Amino acid sequence: MKKAAQNSIKIAVLPGDGVGPEVVPEAMAVTRIAARAEGIAIKTKEVPCGGRYWQETGQEWPDGAFETCRDWADAILLGAVGWPGAVLPNGDLAGGGVLFGLRFGLDLFANVRPAKLYPGIPHHVNGVYQEIWAPENVDMVLIRENTEGCYAPVHGQLTRGGETEVAVDSRIITRKGSERVIRFAFQIAKRRKGAPEDGVRRVTCIDKANVMAGCRLFRSVFGEVAEEFPGIEKEYYYVDAFMQALVRRPEHFDVAVSTNMLGDIATDLAAVLQGGMGVAPSGEMGANHALFEGVHGSAPDLAGQGVANPLAAILSAAMMLEWLGRTRRIPGLGRAARRIETAVRRVVKEGKVLPGDLGGQASTRQVGLAVQKAMK
Repeated sequence: MKKAAQNSIKIAVLPGDGVGPEVVPEAMAVTRIAARAEGIAIKTKEVPCGGRYWQETGQEWPDGAFETCRDWADAILLGAVGWPGAVLPNGDLAGGGVLFGLRFGLDLFANVRPAKLYPGIPHHVNGVYQEIWAPENVDMVLIRENTEGCYAPVHGQLTRGGETEVAVDSRIITRKGSERVIRFAFQIAKRRKGAPEDGVRRVTCIDKANVMAGCRLFRSVFGEVAEEFPGIEKEYYYVDAFMQALVRRPEHFDVAVSTNMLGDIATDLAAVLQGGMGVAPSGEMGANHALFEGVHGSAPDLAGQGVANPLAAILSAAMMLEWLGRTRRIPGLGRAARRIETAVRRVVKEGKVLPGDLGGQASTRQVGLAVQKAMK
């Protein structure tokens, strides 16, 4: 793992499509302020990419962009990819090659999704607070394997005479892939304070081992890895039972880990508990590289209006600083990350400057400026 200079970090910035170019500048402005307060400078290289870029140039991103992310940057901040009508000749989403190119090219094997409900944000199950949905009851991290499963490139269609007759998706679950992401989950649990319900450090295995062979392997490896962490409780949930428990008893969960597709679905449901995709950050992490983005996607229906919620991008940037501080051993970045999260918490709790998806009328820029002000 390369080590960043103690007073400077390098970020590859990929605004991408839709609302990405609107929320990413707000995230970077907040990031610079937080880092500067710790005496740390930020250098950036902006990389155009995505569906609209493909429509204009015939490329999903410029030549050398991957090398910039791999060899120059300490971390990557992505807006979103995907644009209506931007579809490659093979039917794939234009811009997807950027995300999957980085995911597989940099071996970002762990997709990390914190789900935390901040005071002042109504959850989106019914839009209002109830005692069970008190903010302190929703504070978990969900982790999904990111490089295999149903999203591995082992699928295709049989088309004859212009008619698609058969479509095949194959799921790949390996011992290597399972072991490293499960161990990653237990390592995160070691750094946390435990579940809101009882303070117990706990890792939950989410699978469908009663009917799927890949899940049986994943569950078996989970049990083996858990033996390495005797101070952390382990438990098992079939994915359907987990979905019910997630909305009925979120305070029970601390860290959960799953295979790629099952984890993708579970994490989106968890985002509902924290107020929606507009406040849901994420990180894709490997041994040497990491990429961070809000999970809301490109939201083309909101693009260009200046009303998108930038908090997911801002919180993703905070995750980025925490990761850099921990992996590059720069303590000031951990403090900078906490500074950002504290500012976001303050803004939403006050409730004076909220975007539309959180019940307010503030613009993207106004929300970004409110977070900047809260940091000062």
